[in-house]
Amino acid sequence: MCAKNIDWSNLGFGYMKTDWRYVANYKDGKWDEGTLSEDGTITMSECAGVLQYAQTCFEGLKAYTTKDGKIVCFRPDLNAQRMIDSCERLKMPTFPEERFIEAVRKVVDANREWVPPYGSGASLYLRPFMFGINSVIGVKPATEYQFRIFATPVGPYFKGGVKPLTVRISDFDRAAPHGTGHVKAGLNYAMSLYAIVDAHEQGFDENIYPDSATRTYIEETGGANIIFVTKDGTVVTPKSDTILPSITRRSLMYVAEHILGMKVEERKVRVDELSDFVECGLCGTAAVISPVGKIVDHGKEIVYGMDDMGPVTKKLYDALRGIQLGTMEAPEGWILEI
Repeated sequence: MCAKNIDWSNLGFGYMKTDWRYVANYKDGKWDEGTLSEDGTITMSECAGVLQYAQTCFEGLKAYTTKDGKIVCFRPDLNAQRMIDSCERLKMPTFPEERFIEAVRKVVDANREWVPPYGSGASLYLRPFMFGINSVIGVKPATEYQFRIFATPVGPYFKGGVKPLTVRISDFDRAAPHGTGHVKAGLNYAMSLYAIVDAHEQGFDENIYPDSATRTYIEETGGANIIFVTKDGTVVTPKSDTILPSITRRSLMYVAEHILGMKVEERKVRVDELSDFVECGLCGTAAVISPVGKIVDHGKEIVYGMDDMGPVTKKLYDALRGIQLGTMEAPEGWILEI
């Protein structure tokens, strides 16, 4: 198959409709067989559960072309399991892991022409999502659902090189104790929109949210987990029941400990110890690691360096990208070849 005639190196991170998407429907207590569809539109009742009570969750992963020309996905089994966890929390039917992975295979294979070439810095982003589709007027779960995966080619997150971010400690709360912060529910992201727009208007790239109960511990940002590096090179990530378990963050911590031989810690991180660290990064599917150059805590500036990624962060970034793109050997089970 020949690739689409796209200027891959100048792609942004946005939606571009591709040829095929996967659609499965849940009705009368069971999923149908599912199918590939060329139709990128969704028709539903004005009273659909997702529209009335935000009963929806989603995932995000990518397909890459490796150095030797293979098309692969990175750890889709973890996306499948995390979506199961999200569905259980939102009283939605779960989509089985094996069917999830098979749907990923089908969507990527059907859209092979849309997978950017190796070396372009671009990738094919996949968005699995599920939502309540039947009419629901009383406050209760829907009884019918739709599961879909669409694909869209996206460019490199850092165009023109890495630019360390300036972030702030937010006065807004991201997730309540015993709430839904640990699952990938659409409502969590809706809650962050006001805060991120406000942050941008104030000249910041992102918000870092402390725990909402005591506001003394670092949790995550509106769309990414956080890692820190201590003076002795230890990689530290915050621990909390209201943090979304990032697949990228978990992979980076494994790479740090088992491949690069670094010391790692997952523990509570106090706001007042931020100045003790020497590097900071936001980690997620879009960029792998976005370096943080400065955190502003109500006028107090904690500066890690505004010129480039720190040396430890760069090693982690290069190692994980190497695994994804086939230039480094991957741990067993991490790479799904399409």
